[in-house]
Amino acid sequence: MNYFGSNIKLLRTRKNRTQNDLAAALEIKRTTVNAIENSISQPTVSQLQAFSKYFGIAIDTLINTDLNQLSESQFTDLQNGFDVFIRGTNLRVIATTVDKNNIDNIEFVSEKAKAGYVTRFADPEYIGNLPVFQLPFLSHEKKYRAFTISGDSMLPIPSGSVIFGEFVQNFYDIKNNDACILITRDEGIVFKIVENKIALSFNLRLISLNPEFSPFEVPVSEIKEVWKFVCYMNTEIPEPETDIRKVLQSVNELKKDIKEKLSR
Repeated sequence: MNYFGSNIKLLRTRKNRTQNDLAAALEIKRTTVNAIENSISQPTVSQLQAFSKYFGIAIDTLINTDLNQLSESQFTDLQNGFDVFIRGTNLRVIATTVDKNNIDNIEFVSEKAKAGYVTRFADPEYIGNLPVFQLPFLSHEKKYRAFTISGDSMLPIPSGSVIFGEFVQNFYDIKNNDACILITRDEGIVFKIVENKIALSFNLRLISLNPEFSPFEVPVSEIKEVWKFVCYMNTEIPEPETDIRKVLQSVNELKKDIKEKLSR
């Protein structure tokens, strides 16, 4: 069942906002807000994203969870940026495909498909059109997906590698120093080492293997999916670290230290 319209009305009234207020904030017509709240019409993809960003709640939650049934403590979590959709296995939904033996496929999200995946990761039709395969050494009891990574932030794992991840049902299960593929609202698909700070600040701290990239924190309300790193594949043989590369790395580290000292 789709709870989007009733959820938007509930969230708006709890924020003491009128339909005009919400329409102005989202730059849409008041009649559009009214039609959506009363389930007369369905929101567009861009409107789904706008409502989700405005209220700080995942699209999945707005559609699939009846917020009228939440306790005040759960609403407190929502208002603090902690989406109830990450609380347990009964609240998380994943679109998947299976083979002829009813075994979950491993869907492959290529570099070209990454942009679309960020907005359509929960769309069964989109997921159904992704390339699929099986790996015999991975458990049939778990759900896996493969992603192409780009950039140098996770060197020595090279850009262009295919990363295999195991679906994380509950974000609390993420352990410090787990490597994860994260599907985020603003950063897109990122592959990082994770420090779990949900219990303290409802954030995940993301750390690159390459020390030239600074760590940063992402609120859990901005995270759509997490896939725990299992293994990776690459068709290129990594280059040995040359003396000049070591020198350049030392120079970059020295520049960074000097910059930090001058800024104090």
